[in-house]
Amino acid sequence: MKLEDLGYNPKFEKFRTENNLTGFEPGRIIAEHKERYIVRTADAEVEAEITGNMRFTASGREDFPAVGDWVALSVYDTDFGIIHKIFPRYSLIKRQAVGQFGEIQIIAANIDFAFLVQAADRDFNINRLERYLTLCHSSKVSPIIILTKTDLIEPEKVSEIVDQIKIRIADVPIFAISNETRDGFEAIIATLQPGKTYCMLGSSGVGKSSLLNNLSGKSVMRTDAISQSTQKGRHITSHRELILLENGGLLIDNPGMREVGIADSTGGLEQTFDRILSLSEQCKYKDCRHISEVGCAVLEAIEKGEIDESSYKNYLKLEREKAHFETSAAEKKKKDRIMGKVIKKFYQQDFKRKK
Repeated sequence: MKLEDLGYNPKFEKFRTENNLTGFEPGRIIAEHKERYIVRTADAEVEAEITGNMRFTASGREDFPAVGDWVALSVYDTDFGIIHKIFPRYSLIKRQAVGQFGEIQIIAANIDFAFLVQAADRDFNINRLERYLTLCHSSKVSPIIILTKTDLIEPEKVSEIVDQIKIRIADVPIFAISNETRDGFEAIIATLQPGKTYCMLGSSGVGKSSLLNNLSGKSVMRTDAISQSTQKGRHITSHRELILLENGGLLIDNPGMREVGIADSTGGLEQTFDRILSLSEQCKYKDCRHISEVGCAVLEAIEKGEIDESSYKNYLKLEREKAHFETSAAEKKKKDRIMGKVIKKFYQQDFKRKK
């Protein structure tokens, strides 16, 4: 297999050369298991760990490898390697760590497109779609909406859902498919590009693993049926893994997400709700919060029916969540700086005692 088949490009090679990494082998992380990594090189798949120095100098989760990363490693005994360096990422999908405000969880790195997967028969939630969109926009990843299980509802209902999405979300491709009948798959396959990396974002039980199996042409992920008692899908995928598709594209399957916490610091929220952002420039007051202010252009647009009220309420909710995350992250950094100074002082005093 060529490295280019895994998404390697001249920019990665330039970084490798300019940083004197030619003595190491380039490889891409295709799976992660509790800080043990499976790395695909041009010749083999090897299990790998990071160096002690990488672990010691890491200031946060983003300094550790993630599925999709390109790394420089030394390979020993053909099946084990040591990761020395992470190549610069051109995209990084991340969210708030569940139950840990101020902390982030890395979903995948170096992603070109994200499939936002929802089941049309029961899971469809346009507010959640806007959350996923914000995740994509803040990560510089192009979103593609996929509605699954269309065989379980009437075609008219599918069209109704698609129209509902288009009212609130513009300029994002939408595909309605059935993993059972394969209806709609030709259109998706036609969009897949060799050498590009795709990932899937969605809740458990929406058909992500079945979609992966169908797109790959083989059974690479186990799937279970919907529970008849709860009508909810059983959680199957427990880790992230990168799969090479038949047409040359690459696809990462992710565990289902019950929560999609926003960790946005690069304008993703503004891009998702760009209509609200553009109208806010016409508000009477520059610091308008778009809640009850006189002369608010956003509120006026809602009254006229130019902006969907549900989308507006979702925007306010995500904006509050983003602000809370940023405050929590700032507090965490402050505590980490204080703790760092305490540790440094301790080692300095300990060194003096030993002299």
